[in-house]
Amino acid sequence: MSTILEQGNITIHTENIFPIIKKSLYTDHEIFLRELIANGVDAIGKLKMVAMAGELPGELGEAKITLAVDKEKKTLSITDTGIGMTADEVKKYINQVAFSSAEEFIEKYQKSTDQQIIGHFGLGFYSAFMVASLVEIDTFSYKEGATPVHWSCDGSPQFTISDSDRTTRGTTITLTLQEEELEYAEEARVKQLVKTYCDFMPVKIELNDEQINKQRALWKESPQNLTKEDYLEFYKYQYPFEAEPLLWVHLNTDYPFLLNGILFFPKLKPEIDVTKSQAKLFCNQVFVSDNCEEVIPKFLTPLRGVIDSPDVPLNVSRSALTSDRTVKRIGDHIAKKVGDRLKEIYQEDRTAYISAWQDLGTFVKFGMMNDEKFKKQAEDITIFRTTWAGEAEAPEVEVETADDAWQSETGKNTVNGQNFTTLKEYLERNKEKQENRVFYCTDEVTQATYVSLYKNRGIEVLFLDSFIDNHFATFLEQEFSEVKFSRIDSDLDESLIEKDTSEVVDPVTNKTLGDRMKDVFTAALDKPQVTIRTESLKGDHPSSAPPAMVLLPEEQRRMQEMMAMMQQQLPEFPAAHILMVNTAHPLIQNLAAMSQSTSDGKDELVNLICQHVYDLALMAQKGFNADTMNAFVDRSNQVLTQLTDR
Repeated sequence: MSTILEQGNITIHTENIFPIIKKSLYTDHEIFLRELIANGVDAIGKLKMVAMAGELPGELGEAKITLAVDKEKKTLSITDTGIGMTADEVKKYINQVAFSSAEEFIEKYQKSTDQQIIGHFGLGFYSAFMVASLVEIDTFSYKEGATPVHWSCDGSPQFTISDSDRTTRGTTITLTLQEEELEYAEEARVKQLVKTYCDFMPVKIELNDEQINKQRALWKESPQNLTKEDYLEFYKYQYPFEAEPLLWVHLNTDYPFLLNGILFFPKLKPEIDVTKSQAKLFCNQVFVSDNCEEVIPKFLTPLRGVIDSPDVPLNVSRSALTSDRTVKRIGDHIAKKVGDRLKEIYQEDRTAYISAWQDLGTFVKFGMMNDEKFKKQAEDITIFRTTWAGEAEAPEVEVETADDAWQSETGKNTVNGQNFTTLKEYLERNKEKQENRVFYCTDEVTQATYVSLYKNRGIEVLFLDSFIDNHFATFLEQEFSEVKFSRIDSDLDESLIEKDTSEVVDPVTNKTLGDRMKDVFTAALDKPQVTIRTESLKGDHPSSAPPAMVLLPEEQRRMQEMMAMMQQQLPEFPAAHILMVNTAHPLIQNLAAMSQSTSDGKDELVNLICQHVYDLALMAQKGFNADTMNAFVDRSNQVLTQLTDR
């Protein structure tokens, strides 16, 4: 039986520290194993620093952490091959709660800065009392002449120090588990905790002679030594059921803060919540949290992977970030590195960049709208799908930089039959036709009529069809004050309208065809909020342009959309809009002739056809509800009946 060398009370810095530790300090009891293993890795790191300083007698030996469980004895032990402690060090670093040796030790061996000290042998160690009714330490210091020491405490302020029968350098911490915490005597549970919290610690962790941690922290390695396969394997290990990521960014900086990490942009799927960060936060390869929302910029929340920084300020239990300037600076650095990586892919692999844009584009645009520095990085690599067909249509464009040169290489702007362009290139191509004016489409299906009309006249249209693009168009107008964005259904470009100064005037009514059709449609529709406008649209043949189109004035529509957004509602179709009647279309000309053959132009069939033309124009803008659709079908049947009855 060992001889008791000393008894006494633990020096505490706060009254009733143990109840605080057990109930309040850590949100999850399972954190204790992370803390104790981290302390073991810390002890091994200290031993390496001593060896590097030439102060280690004997061999360094194998660095490892050994775990052991005994269900019958209800114990769990953690053994390290680290520096060990003398009796005086146990008194100093264990009996004085929250007094850490790490800072003092680094000061002594500060030249060996490549060895990171993870733990703070203080509150982290005392997390063991959340699950244990008795905690024992057996430790043997590396120092010559040291003797092994046994320390024990049952969770009260009282401790016992005595001789130990330990014969090898290092420390073993043995926990006698509380009855309600016996899950930690199960091997499967211990393995699961190691995989969660300690998988990438730089020291081998064994259980029953089996290494149970991966150990290799890819983010700590040099990018020059890693292959694409290394990154993909790491991603698959972290997210085993996901498709390959679109891109990744390797973070590695030591000034003005220490930061390592690998962040991946995933292939987005409906089940992925893009509002919540899924990147994991580590501190010197110790898992801290699976939520990095405070560190990752909000426009990059889909990023996954690992951020590892000892400079990220955590609360005492490492369970949450505290507010700090460093967090903002790290977030800014991540945004910059993502911007750099996007530019690199844009320049080196345009096809990959365009293919990824469907998932990336919304977040790049959001970042540009909220981060001035990121905007400057991304403004020249922001791309849009376009109706431009490529080289056959493209005028000669003077190439000033390597970034501008890609359009001159046939096919590089096309992926899966879709063409893409930057705003700068769009403006350059179209400066002769419509200088500083951008025509865009927000819904290729409902606005198909308008797209065809513009495309047939050789006018290039950009597709701004993500939910953010209405706001992004306004943002771009603010950034490029000389540029005006016009949705293709807001008004018609002058080049689409046939200006005929010799239009025939009806000698009976003294009105032009346009004036007469305006009167006919106004009377037939009887909708005071609908403005009737007549124009003769250009086309390769009279039927190439539709008989009528609904136009929504740009500023009015944007204001309505903004108000709907502020009220968190879907924008309603504006009651006040323009019906543009195409007097060059055969249907409208036939309708004009038909209206002249009836008394006062109010023939029932004329009215039905006018309403029908209006509904067809509305169909190109919005879906019908049940009542409107029933009315349309009923009117269609009436029109067909009257036409076949003549």
